[in-house]
Amino acid sequence: MTAHLDTTYRFDLWSTTGTVVVTDPAALASVVEIVRAGLDDVERACSRFRPDSEISGLTPGRNRLSPMLADLVGTALDAAEASAGLVDPTVGAVVQQLGYDRSIELLPADGAPVSLVHQVPGWRQVHLYGDKLELPRGVQLDLGATAKARAADLMARRAADTVGVGVLVELGGDVATAGPGPAGGWQVLVQDTADDPAGQVTLQPGWAVATSSTVRRAWRRGGVRLHHIVDPRTAAPAAPVWRSATVAAPTCTEANTASTAAVILGHDASRWLSERGLTARLVDQRQRVVRVGDWPREMAA
Repeated sequence: MTAHLDTTYRFDLWSTTGTVVVTDPAALASVVEIVRAGLDDVERACSRFRPDSEISGLTPGRNRLSPMLADLVGTALDAAEASAGLVDPTVGAVVQQLGYDRSIELLPADGAPVSLVHQVPGWRQVHLYGDKLELPRGVQLDLGATAKARAADLMARRAADTVGVGVLVELGGDVATAGPGPAGGWQVLVQDTADDPAGQVTLQPGWAVATSSTVRRAWRRGGVRLHHIVDPRTAAPAAPVWRSATVAAPTCTEANTASTAAVILGHDASRWLSERGLTARLVDQRQRVVRVGDWPREMAA
C-alpha cells in the first residue's frame, strides 16, 4: 500500500498487522483513536482466544448479546446465507480440534496428529433475533471468516463519519475505505506473502478488497500441514488449490465472504466468482495468477 508517512499509522493486531490511512494528516491522530478503540470492542466481543471475551461466555440456549457481538454474529449468518453455507460460523469446534486453539504465533511447530470432527453443525441451527441468540448445545461459533472484515468496514465508516475525512482501514489484508478518497483513488498493493506475485489496484472511495490465504495461518499436526479455512462440507481444511484469493467489492465483508468461499471452492472458484459478477485475483500453488472479471493485468515488482 502506498501512502505518505504523515497520513499513515501501522500497528500490530490479532497476530497480524493493521494500517490506518487518512486523506488529511491533521486528522490522523483522531482517526487512529477511533479505530483502535473500536477494534478493542471487537476483540472483547468475539476473540475465541480470550477467556473473558463475550463469545467465550456463550452458553447453550438463549443469550443476550452486546450490540457489537450481535452485529458480528448477524454478519456471519448473513455471509453464510450469501455463500450458500460455504462460509459457516459453526466451524468453531472443528478449528479447535484441528489444533488452532490459541493465537497462531503460540502454536507449536508440530504436534500430535488430530482426529477430524466428521460434521459441521451448520449455520441454520443458529438463530439471532435482534440481540437474542439461540445457540444449540454443542455448537461453537468461530467468527474468524467475517469479523476482521466487518471490523474494517465498521471502523472506516465510523472514523470517516466522525472526523469528516477519507479513511482507509486495513486489517491483515482486509481493506475498507470510507469518506472521500485521495486524488486518483486509494492505491493498494495486493500481495499475500513476500515471495508471492504482487499487483497494485486502485480502489474508488467506499470500495473494499479482501484476501483469504491458505499460507499465513497454517500449522502442522503429526507432520501434516493444516490451515484455518474449513470447508463445512467436509469438516476439514479446504483443499489448498489456491495460495490466496483476493476479491474487490463494495464492502470488505462482501469481499472477504467471496474470497473465503473461493478458497473453499477450489477449482470451481473462477466460475462461481464470474457468475456473481465479482472482480478477483487467485494465486495457485505454483504462484500463477488467475484473473476474474476486470482485475487489472498490471503487476508490480
